[in-house]
Amino acid sequence: MTNRAELKNKKIAVLMGGLSAEREVSLKTGRAVLRALLETGCNAVGIDVGDDLPGQLPDAGAELAFICLHGRYGEDGTVQWLLEMMKIPYTGSGVMSSSMVMDKVITKQILLYHEISTPGFVVYRAGDDLGAFLKRCRHFPLIVKPAREGSTIGISIVKDRAELEEGLTAALQHDDQILVEDFIKGDEITVSVLNGEALPIIKIVPKSGFYDYEAKYTPGQTEYLLPAPLEAVLYSRLQDVSVAACKALSCRGAARVDFMVREREFYCLEINTIPGMTETSLLPKAAAEAGIPFNELVMLILEDVALNK
Repeated sequence: MTNRAELKNKKIAVLMGGLSAEREVSLKTGRAVLRALLETGCNAVGIDVGDDLPGQLPDAGAELAFICLHGRYGEDGTVQWLLEMMKIPYTGSGVMSSSMVMDKVITKQILLYHEISTPGFVVYRAGDDLGAFLKRCRHFPLIVKPAREGSTIGISIVKDRAELEEGLTAALQHDDQILVEDFIKGDEITVSVLNGEALPIIKIVPKSGFYDYEAKYTPGQTEYLLPAPLEAVLYSRLQDVSVAACKALSCRGAARVDFMVREREFYCLEINTIPGMTETSLLPKAAAEAGIPFNELVMLILEDVALNK
């Protein structure tokens, strides 16, 4: 944990935008974080990350980096590796943790090793025998996801083999490794974890019935029940498991753990190591419920900055 007064004397580069499919959301997150840092008295500057980031950082005089990059090149360990090579401390999870969590297949394998329940799944890779794979999938509906994308990009719910083939084709536009997962009908629940402690739980109720990209980022398209209306034992258990999942994957700073809950059973879907900080984002909502204003949330994330993660 770094002293707050020391942080305010450092030049903080807020890394936003970037090269992934989530660029626009990243810009919104970055602008909100930059505004909060400036309002708190920090010496901060925004960097719209391009492929010349190794030059952008010294040009900006960056001494610390607040990472607001979503998706590839931001959450997958790439930028974290660059920052470590340049000896610039940064927020959030380290190289290994970021790369593991970005890969939904690896995440699920680690969750299972730690006996944390997750929906059953199979993996399709570009070049695999499609016909043989389709025959293996006998129980529907299924969820088709690119293994290394976020914000529900390339995701689809499929009800038969024809739709599965279409879903695989669509997902392959985003990744060459596709996660095909059992569809769990239940309540969508998310638990934010801040510096090793679980925040109040949110139940997500999209008006469309599916929490897709539009439902996530369009105000008014989703209802958020906070705190989630769950029985006390289940509520506490979900918080404990969220902290355990983050620990198993060596997550630091802020993270968000997503679940499907069916009656008293729950299934961990994935973990996000750089949660959004937009007006519709879940982490700020949970923090506010815990009595943590947005600007303070940003400072608490910043305080956990470290070089060697």
